[in-house]
Amino acid sequence: MVFRVYVEKKPGFDVAAQQLANELRTILGIEALKNVRLVNRYDVEDISEELFAQATPTVFSEPQVDNVYADLPDFGSDTVFAVEYLPGQFDQRADSASECIQLISQGERPTVRSAKVYALEGELSEADVEAIKHYVINPVEAREASLDVKTTLKTQVPVPGKVEVIDGFRSMSDAELEQFIEDRGLAMDLADLQFCREHFTEEQRDPTITEIKVIDTYWSDHCRHTTFGTQLDEVSIDDATVKAAFDKYLEMRHELGRDAKPVCLMDMGTIGAKWLKKNGILKNLDESEEINACTVKVKVDVNGHDEDWLFLFKNETHNHPTEIEPFGGAATCIGGCIRDPLSGRSYVYQAMRVTGAADPTVPVSETLEGKLPQRKLVTTAAAGYSSYGNQIGLATGQVNEIYHPGYVAKRMEVGAVVAATPADHVRRETPAPGDKVILLGGRTGRDGIGGATGASKAHNVESLELDGAEVQKGNAPVERKLQRLFRRGDACRLIKRCNDFGAGGVSVAVGELADGLYVDLNKVSKKYEGLDGTELAISESQERMAVDVAAEDVDEFLGYAKEENLEAEVIATVTEDPRMTMVWNGDTIVDLSREFLASNGAPKHQVVHVEAQHGYTTPWTSGTLSERMHTMLTDLNVASNKGLSERFDSTIGAGTVLMPFGGRKQLTPNMAMVAKLPVFGETTTASAMAWGFNPYIMEQNQFTGAYLSVVESLSKLVAAGFEHEKAYLSFQEYFEKLRDEPERWGKPMAAVLGALMAQVDLGAGAIGGKDSMSGTFEQLDVPPTLISFAVAVGNMKRATSPEFKGAGHRVVRIAPRYKADGLTPDKDALLEVFSAVEELTDFGDALAVSTPGYGATAEAIFKMTVGNQIGMKLDDGIAVDDLFAPAYGSFIIELADNAKVPAVSNLVEVSEVGETTEEYSFVAAGETLDLAELQDAWEGSIESVFPYRSKGEEKGKTVETMSFDAPKKTVYTGTGVAKPHVIIPVFPGNNCEYDSAAAFERAGADVSTLIVNNLTPAAVAESTAALVEEIKKSQIIMIPGGFSGGDEPDGSAKFITAFFRAPAVTEAVRDLLDNRDGLMLGICNGFQALIKLGLVPYGDIVPMTAECPTLTFNTIGRHQSRLVRTRVASNLSPWLAKTEVGDMHTIAISHGEGRFVASDDVLAQLKANGQIATQYVDEAGVPGMDLDVNPNGSLLAIEGITSPDGRVFGKMGHSERYSNGTFVNVPGEKDQPLFAAGVEYFAA
Repeated sequence: MVFRVYVEKKPGFDVAAQQLANELRTILGIEALKNVRLVNRYDVEDISEELFAQATPTVFSEPQVDNVYADLPDFGSDTVFAVEYLPGQFDQRADSASECIQLISQGERPTVRSAKVYALEGELSEADVEAIKHYVINPVEAREASLDVKTTLKTQVPVPGKVEVIDGFRSMSDAELEQFIEDRGLAMDLADLQFCREHFTEEQRDPTITEIKVIDTYWSDHCRHTTFGTQLDEVSIDDATVKAAFDKYLEMRHELGRDAKPVCLMDMGTIGAKWLKKNGILKNLDESEEINACTVKVKVDVNGHDEDWLFLFKNETHNHPTEIEPFGGAATCIGGCIRDPLSGRSYVYQAMRVTGAADPTVPVSETLEGKLPQRKLVTTAAAGYSSYGNQIGLATGQVNEIYHPGYVAKRMEVGAVVAATPADHVRRETPAPGDKVILLGGRTGRDGIGGATGASKAHNVESLELDGAEVQKGNAPVERKLQRLFRRGDACRLIKRCNDFGAGGVSVAVGELADGLYVDLNKVSKKYEGLDGTELAISESQERMAVDVAAEDVDEFLGYAKEENLEAEVIATVTEDPRMTMVWNGDTIVDLSREFLASNGAPKHQVVHVEAQHGYTTPWTSGTLSERMHTMLTDLNVASNKGLSERFDSTIGAGTVLMPFGGRKQLTPNMAMVAKLPVFGETTTASAMAWGFNPYIMEQNQFTGAYLSVVESLSKLVAAGFEHEKAYLSFQEYFEKLRDEPERWGKPMAAVLGALMAQVDLGAGAIGGKDSMSGTFEQLDVPPTLISFAVAVGNMKRATSPEFKGAGHRVVRIAPRYKADGLTPDKDALLEVFSAVEELTDFGDALAVSTPGYGATAEAIFKMTVGNQIGMKLDDGIAVDDLFAPAYGSFIIELADNAKVPAVSNLVEVSEVGETTEEYSFVAAGETLDLAELQDAWEGSIESVFPYRSKGEEKGKTVETMSFDAPKKTVYTGTGVAKPHVIIPVFPGNNCEYDSAAAFERAGADVSTLIVNNLTPAAVAESTAALVEEIKKSQIIMIPGGFSGGDEPDGSAKFITAFFRAPAVTEAVRDLLDNRDGLMLGICNGFQALIKLGLVPYGDIVPMTAECPTLTFNTIGRHQSRLVRTRVASNLSPWLAKTEVGDMHTIAISHGEGRFVASDDVLAQLKANGQIATQYVDEAGVPGMDLDVNPNGSLLAIEGITSPDGRVFGKMGHSERYSNGTFVNVPGEKDQPLFAAGVEYFAA
């Protein structure tokens, strides 16, 4: 029987519905729309009526914020339709609901399907309704659903037949082969297929369709960089500078003995690092047969001692999938990027996002046929990437979106990550015959099939309809489990070689591990039945890894995987014979020689013509200072992107040295993302990553544009306090479809040569990169794109931020001599500038450092002012034109008192810019500009797309300041415990357990973590019993933050609450609190669990009713991540015993559901009891409702509450995320001594 329930947010909590209504009215212009109602629909099968009734108010709904209906509500004359995911697409909401119900029942998971019902009120035309449906339904992932009640959720899956053999393939004519390419949707060209025909003729058999699909994937541009590997037979160059660079490249080839190698873009892109290494510059590369990510050997301070570590970094694009399904495409961009260094057995700890889009503020009516609206693309992609990164627990240190009309051809979605691991965790051996290959992680479905070849194709107007099966769906909680496993030395030391599942699925991930492999596709775990052998071989389902281990180590490794709640299965054996063999249902469906696969297909040849390069001027060459500043600051590439950036968690991991935005106002963007390396314990070692690229220069001059990308990325590293001599590079190339047109090929060639010359000139090598050559839609092309990512490792104490620190300070400019083009720094001058800035950093004389980019010196100075609202008076001699002229490689520096600028040669100009001022104004060239007005324009330019400031009545609104002095303190009455024991249960989706454990350990506690395993009903029962035993041994329960169950279904912490409501766990908690004077702490997701259990404010696990307080979705309708100020409002709780009422702390927050809501009666009782522990406040300590103060819209600005006796404390702010040396670019007291107070409580 199928049970159905409908759940709708109550008025006042229907944030998503009201946001959608506003979008439809303002973006689509449907003014007749009066209201929108959104109702979640759940269908459940394989469940008893009693269990369904139990799950309705606990899993599917929350009585405090939801209305529940057994039948579809009567919507009157409203237009009603429902939307559901396409069959086979991953539905996290339904999946989490099923898992939650399993925790309640301790049995098998039921089948759950979800849908969303839309009810549109208003006199709408058929065209209006169709426009709305087109806006909310992306046919790539979803479809309109029937409103009828289902009789079963089971589908009749046809048993797949035998894999097709392409009879007659060997005898096909060239014309027939061309038709075969079109009929089968292959990315290969005719020459490749001719090569296949020749090969199978030699093999004396016809291929299977699986073999053709596998070959098509292996030889795709995405997997094998076919374009970059194409031999350039004839090169003609019209530009003298590019010709000189090409000649230098040929000299380097000769010097390295590479004359016999083909001239190709790949050789140009990689020769720089080879040449620098030969010349003794790149000394610390970690080189091996594995190609997981760029890897460097570094020394890392671990608890005061240097250890040998590996530092890894990687960049990745997901342009094609994000263009047609932006949420899933962007989510799997970061997911795939993470798995590359993860396969290097490292822990990924910080990410950067750099994207390219056309103007998202243009009306939806101007959207090109066959395209999604730019606004939909940018907002949905941001939601996808942030959702995945936030769930997995990866700090995103920088988020930048580049706007250029060319990106309407195809969006650019780039992720870049840094990772690290102790060197002794990594064992590298060549796989030996008899070794076993384990598939680890997620199950396999149809999502993503064809992604590698799709990414290698240009788009057309039919792409949305035809490419649906090419978009993967991500399951971030599973990837978090992989992250945990690969942080374990005991597991990693068993791995000889590892590969992540990305493009090509099993065929590539397993197929690349060894020359000879026997793969049993029947061992591949499936999401659902009905997949045939071809689909199992090439599916690109996410969150999967392939590891090669010795046969005798299999059981041990599988045991570690089980401990981390991960599925793992042996699916292949390494063989002596160098062939990849795949068997399915007893048939051999792939039998390909390694030599043939590794050939990469028919050799490709091309003629290249590099046209003359052009000059570049900034857009702000005329007008008054005021006019130019306003135009520049409202340019989308300069405007504040805080509303975009703050939906990305920037502080998870407790290692963020520089926040994305600095100053007391948190407005000045940092120059580079900087984070401490992920050691267990204390460290002073940090990494930095910066990027450089200007599409407007590169479209005019690919050579100079790419050169300046390198200059800009290295300059930002130096500005952030890191040393250019320790820097490494990785490039991201993204170009139009080159076709067989020499002039189009000339663009990437000029760019790669420009980047090569920058490497040679500046002594920094590109040891990795990624190319994508499919940026074409019909007749539209993306701008030539080469992004330089620069990284370095150094002491965190060197980290420098760009916001002005105080008034009355000298500001100087240190600039290199420029070449005749006015753009390119002289190489010797630039190196001297780098050294001068680094010397100022060494001596602590550089208080703030910025390096100009797209908006030139004017942008740099403006952004330095806003963080702390410090003004700037420029010297009289500075001309307005100079402020807006390109100034790559120069630096603007606020000097400490008595600072001395290092002596420099005549290649370098050191000039006085002016002085910082108390008055928040910009004085230059006889004009005085009000910086507050400029700031408002700068903040508002793209705020219609990415809002982040309060509007209307909430702006500036204050609430009552709470101050409660407890008449009697809660004390511990038991025997003193010098080292209390803390148990931290880790549920699927939690990601703050490392930070929480470290905070307690620093405070002197003994900490255990327990992974809640829900792979089987037996595992659930074992985890329940294990947690009960741990609670009995503990003095403190800590429920960590994260996204348990992906914050689904439609609400946070339901997974945790389902587990804690198990009778045995409930009784263990009561015993701890009532009989043993124990403590409980819940932060973020943990607070959500505590309040939905009743432990706060009631002090016990109780049934939820509509009158109970709760935490619900932020009023802004999205995730919020930044630092906030909180004020201690009560001294009732032992957790706050080391603070005083009125103390203020600057605390990291990162959540989408932090809005505290309660009835007036409950609020009055909490206030009277002193249970309101902490409030969100402004700089003056005044609580308020403004989003800048109260990021979620909590009533009475409540951040944390306690149980009546104070021993259970729930709060949204991540006090555990502060550690020594973090958040240095934002002032405030960040060390909130909760953990020390909790430990000391038991010392009585």
